Amino acid sequence: MKKTLLFTALAAALSFGAAQAGEKLVVGATPVPHAEILELIKPELAKEGVDLEIKVFTDYVQPNVQLNEKRLDANYFQTKPYLDGFNKGKGATLVTGVGVHVEPFGGYSKKYKSLAELPEGATIAIPNEGSNAGRALLLLQKAGLITLKNPTDALATPKDIATNPKKFKFRELESAVLPRVLDQVDLDMINTNYALEAKLSPKKDALILEGSDSPYVNYLVTRTDNAHTDAIEKLSKALTSQQVKDFINKKYDGAVLPAF
Repeated sequence: MKKTLLFTALAAALSFGAAQAGEKLVVGATPVPHAEILELIKPELAKEGVDLEIKVFTDYVQPNVQLNEKRLDANYFQTKPYLDGFNKGKGATLVTGVGVHVEPFGGYSKKYKSLAELPEGATIAIPNEGSNAGRALLLLQKAGLITLKNPTDALATPKDIATNPKKFKFRELESAVLPRVLDQVDLDMINTNYALEAKLSPKKDALILEGSDSPYVNYLVTRTDNAHTDAIEKLSKALTSQQVKDFINKKYDGAVLPAF
């Protein structure tokens, strides 16, 4: 009888320990706001039996490379046009899951207070990665500064500019580097996550900014082989919870907008 009770107690303890440990889920993210949002939901996921490990990246390439190589279970940092460009270029089949938020893309300057002040031949810094370059050029086109050969080309580069009345010069750099050259260029087109890291306020500091109708939603991204696992489903539910919506609205004050 004592042996049976001991065995039962031991089995229960082992079962409890396994439940406490949870299923490990490694998710890649850029620091702001993605990693911050993941940190917010980490305790809730632990209660659901998911041990969330957040791996922070400062670039837009490695999170997809490592997810594709199964070194990550998911990532959270990118828009669908950017993912489409990666899949096409690398022959990958990564897939979008839930859409979490929009980061209105903006243009910043330390030299000028309006786009109208930009002189002829001004230097404009833009991202050099796929859809981010196109996103910057589409926003400049919307402001009337340039026109593109294909006015809806989400993957446009400076080579696709049709008209450039003020003969602007374009400097193409990695997105993470753009805030560092703000005082070296006339206009700097910066992704909001990097703008926030650089202590810029999109609402106050941007000379040009996407509106809430921006199609560039940031998604949770997985592989086809794990897109519908229990742990990913729990992560998806947590990322689109009222808790996350309230956190985004309060913490980022319009610089990040919930997409659900």
